Amino acid sequence: MHNGTRYRIAVAGASGYAGGEILRILSGHPSCEIGVLTAHSQVGQLVGKVQPHLRSLAHRRFEDTTPENFIGHDVVFLALPHGKSGEISDAIAQLAPECLIIDCGADHRLIDVEAWDEFYGGSFHAPWVYGVPELLVGKTKQRDNLIGAQRIAAPGCNASTVALALTPGISAGVIDGSDVVAVLAVGPSGAGKSLKPNLLASEILGSASPYAVGGVHRHIPEIQQALRGAGGEDIRISFTPVLVPMSRGILATCSAPLSPGVDAATVRSAWETAYSDEQFVQLLPEGQHPATGWTVGANTVLMSVTVDEKAQRVVVIAAVDNLAKGTAGAAVQSMNIALGLPEGAGLSVNGVAP
Repeated sequence: MHNGTRYRIAVAGASGYAGGEILRILSGHPSCEIGVLTAHSQVGQLVGKVQPHLRSLAHRRFEDTTPENFIGHDVVFLALPHGKSGEISDAIAQLAPECLIIDCGADHRLIDVEAWDEFYGGSFHAPWVYGVPELLVGKTKQRDNLIGAQRIAAPGCNASTVALALTPGISAGVIDGSDVVAVLAVGPSGAGKSLKPNLLASEILGSASPYAVGGVHRHIPEIQQALRGAGGEDIRISFTPVLVPMSRGILATCSAPLSPGVDAATVRSAWETAYSDEQFVQLLPEGQHPATGWTVGANTVLMSVTVDEKAQRVVVIAAVDNLAKGTAGAAVQSMNIALGLPEGAGLSVNGVAP
């Protein structure tokens, strides 16, 4: 990998939502030159037809997702379904071992083979460095592990949102991780761009509907893995996502029992200590709670922390754009750290409103 100021970037799966968001961010990145863009069913199509909002790339055409097409690039982003990215990442690593590969799918996130078999199935691929820089790992941050990394697993959007919401409390010992409840309002873009009848506008407009109820959502082991990494031992979580009629966004309401003898000031201090120096994870002032609309297009997680004295539980509410900070933004932020670039290069803390 060269040491210049410009890096040649390829994106596999560039015709999808995650791939399109990666391109939107990279198109304004001062150190990136966008190379090959690949797709599956859209091979040969103009970017401007498939991703019409990406005007600076409208003249480009999608190529086939073959390993050979990624030779000569410094960074490859894989925005592919689980199973597909694991296959091609092995081939790319052989053809271009010095290339930085960032997988935005699930194939390289989990360290537990049994968890992979239970929630995903198919071939298990070796875990890569987890791409959530602000995540507490013991008493340090995951950022340290990303410096100089060549293989990075970008997070699941729901998983990173819940993990960032709760790890400060787990790390500080102010909440009990054996009784975590998380209910998430999520937009349908998290399910990808493929046509699905339950995601048609006529099905979701004016309605909210739960899915993956009863401990079967694939992001659960990823959340547990992150909470254990922050020092949690007996981690049990009830996780319920609810599909709501907004194109993008996650509002995660997470709660856990307050540890005995801990007061509200100590609780808030745990989150302030964890995130006071962070640009992209921000704790709101007391009494202010986040809304998904504040994070649209931004690489920010906004959260509030409240102690429910009557229930003796800590309630953390976190809002994030699932395509930005939830996926593509986290991937680009991790790339910046790995390459030694300014961490916020190409990324914004400002959302789009109204």
